[in-house]
Amino acid sequence: MTLEAAPSISQGDSHRARAHRAWKSADTIKRLSDRLIGIGPFGLGLDGVLAWVPVVGPLYSLGAGGLLLIHGMQGGASVFTLARMLAYVALDTASDTVPFAGSLVDTLFPGHLMAAKALQKDIEARHGLPDDIAAARVKKKRGKAKR
Repeated sequence: MTLEAAPSISQGDSHRARAHRAWKSADTIKRLSDRLIGIGPFGLGLDGVLAWVPVVGPLYSLGAGGLLLIHGMQGGASVFTLARMLAYVALDTASDTVPFAGSLVDTLFPGHLMAAKALQKDIEARHGLPDDIAAARVKKKRGKAKR
């Protein structure tokens, strides 16, 4: 295949596609970390459960937070959004250093969820929702309107 025969993708489309991939990755990380089980406004995920396991908890928290930040950079998030995400992840991870009380705080503090939501909000403002997510939300609203 020659270079001339390659399909052209505008720069904006590739930025949008990367941003939407980052949005979806953030959604997966927030569900795994802080929302595997949701009870009203509260949730429990791997981050809260692993917080009670020495060494493993902080490693998971740091790894999941690092992935969120990488996705944020790849998705073109603003410096302000990346700084907020870093603060949430740092608080979440740092709480693991205090015996018992730190694990309790980490279980209750949804740092990954907050960082992921900050990234998703930034991406939505710049590029809109991913098409499949937007379509699902419209379908859900129509279903509620029919009731």
